[in-house]
Amino acid sequence: MLMPKRTKHRKMFRGRMKGAAHKGNTVAFGDYGLQALEPHWISNRQIEACRVAINRTFKREGKVIIRIFPHKPITARPAGVRMGKGKGNVEGWVAVVKPGRIMFEVSGVREEVAQAALRKAAMKLPVRCKIVKKENGGEN
Repeated sequence: MLMPKRTKHRKMFRGRMKGAAHKGNTVAFGDYGLQALEPHWISNRQIEACRVAINRTFKREGKVIIRIFPHKPITARPAGVRMGKGKGNVEGWVAVVKPGRIMFEVSGVREEVAQAALRKAAMKLPVRCKIVKKENGGEN
């Protein structure tokens, strides 16, 4: 599972997911990408499930680039514990995803295979997604 090696602080505020993604909203490293259309937290288990689904579809060809990383610790109190007594223990890690963020990129495969792989990955995620193609407008 993905998680940071070390962090400055053990626990973090929840924050808010207002607005669209300003960084990471274009396909940069691959040929096709999976773009989020809604804001959400994506857990490390969901990212891993997507990676496995894409690699199984590729059958040992092509390349997968994961553009999100779960930096945010999520805490939870045990079941049946009364209110108060401080913040709970860290239960998992999530990546904060805003609308427009490219989460996964693929390269080195035919378009139909890439579309099928990204469609399977989108099924594993709690957000609506769309498959985008790299724009080579100004580049030569």
